[in-house]
Amino acid sequence: MPVSDSVDREDVAGDDQPADGLPINELFYSLQGEGTLAGVPSVFVRTSGCNLRCWFCDSYHTSWEPTHAWLDVEEILTEVEQYENADHVVLTGGEPLLHETSVALLEALDDRGYHTTVETNGTIYRDAPIDLASVSPKLESSTPTPERDPKGDGEWAARHERDRIDLEALARLIEDSDFQLKFVVTDESDMPEILALLEDLREVAAVPIRDDDVLLMPEGATRERLEETRADVAQLAMDHGFRYTPRLHVDLWNDAPET
Repeated sequence: MPVSDSVDREDVAGDDQPADGLPINELFYSLQGEGTLAGVPSVFVRTSGCNLRCWFCDSYHTSWEPTHAWLDVEEILTEVEQYENADHVVLTGGEPLLHETSVALLEALDDRGYHTTVETNGTIYRDAPIDLASVSPKLESSTPTPERDPKGDGEWAARHERDRIDLEALARLIEDSDFQLKFVVTDESDMPEILALLEDLREVAAVPIRDDDVLLMPEGATRERLEETRADVAQLAMDHGFRYTPRLHVDLWNDAPET
């Protein structure tokens, strides 16, 4: 069961929902663009639905306006297996751990020998075989205040701010799998919160968190925006002894879908 009480599937529920299905927004083959596995050919399984609403979300149609087709686990596996050169699968979203069926999919992928990365906001824990938990805790700067809300009304701000950090879920995720903590950074003002969160998490987690496990990633879903943020974020990584991660897919393909 999820640790967080913030799970909400209302925006992806429907009469055509299969009992063992997942709402799939995209399923495609590309290069991993972020983190320690950047550049690795991978099949991406992107689920729809999220319990948070980052104002800069780069997968808008999984959160603010979710779109999807319901596929059962066998149908997803059939699609994944078409990409014969890929042995890495990335389960992403939205928030993929919102859906209980994600566990069945991860178990089936593990049985077939795939390396699995789960890209998660760290607010939900599920007991599942995960090779790399790519955990991206959301900072205050992600909150969709009325002036930053892409829909303009700010109705998600209070809920997002309430639910964006769950230390218990974060600790369990990093205790159960190899992990990376990937922070989306806008500028230097994000660093005090990152440092405070790391201090809190190190106190409650039963495994060490090395500075090498912490990745700073520039905020930006387009090449133009990355031009504004990446140099400063790279300098922050060097200043604090953390790792810098590019957004390779944005550099290569800008904001094109299925990348």
